[in-house]
Amino acid sequence: MKKLSLTIMLLLTMAVVAACGNNNNNNAATGGNTAAEPTAAATDSAAPAEQNSLEAVKASGKLRIGTEGTYAPFTYHDADGKLTGFDVEIAEEVTKRLGVEAEFIETQWDGIFAGMDAKRFDTIFNEVSITDERKVKYDFSDPYIVSKAVLIVSEDNEDIKSFADLKGKKAGQSLTSNLGQIATDNGAEIVSTEGFNQAIDLLTSGRIDATVNDGLSFLDLKKQKPDIKIKQVDEIAEGSYSAAVFLKGNDELVQAVNEALTAMHDDGTYLKISEKYFGADVSK
Repeated sequence: MKKLSLTIMLLLTMAVVAACGNNNNNNAATGGNTAAEPTAAATDSAAPAEQNSLEAVKASGKLRIGTEGTYAPFTYHDADGKLTGFDVEIAEEVTKRLGVEAEFIETQWDGIFAGMDAKRFDTIFNEVSITDERKVKYDFSDPYIVSKAVLIVSEDNEDIKSFADLKGKKAGQSLTSNLGQIATDNGAEIVSTEGFNQAIDLLTSGRIDATVNDGLSFLDLKKQKPDIKIKQVDEIAEGSYSAAVFLKGNDELVQAVNEALTAMHDDGTYLKISEKYFGADVSK
């Protein structure tokens, strides 16, 4: 009986030890999983929240702006070498209202969108027209300038008063320009030119009767040379709108820029800059 009792006790002891061993293993496994979960959670909580585009700009203290610096009167260098122009001043005022500094990154036009794609700058202020093709890849601010095709003639010309009067008349135009197409559609005889300045030279020398050209360029010329003997007699109602450009996904920054532009219109700052360069409100 004693042997039997000892045998039974031995078996019971072994069972208890085995059970404890199993429980310890389970607890160790459970404890490992439990410990891993808080560690992951702790890592997540320690990671900084991703900044939106506006927060990132404010954190850096600057707005990086892509621009040409060679396209007067929009973005160019003055006699002292200082970067200036209509777009430059608009961008500087917007940046000030965002509470950061403007950092202009001058880039040739042919590479300006590649620079945006490479995130070299946060936005472009460079008289960029809003087009359906560009809207596929980029976002735009609210338009801050509109350019319309205008009909320009000599100051003493009384025969041409509208686009329809171009029929049979000589118009100085760039051959590949949509402005030249307007002249062609109205029956003009096209005289090839290499741009606005050459067309104006031909007009003032009497070698052409008219030119269909950019209304902003006309306003700039009249601002620079108020005594020049030319005048605008007609314009196309539908204009080309230009705005600041952004990579898609920068909604907060776009909204902040739009709010700054609206405030500039409301308090007269925009009109002051517009009249400085064009002598008129070029937002409409």
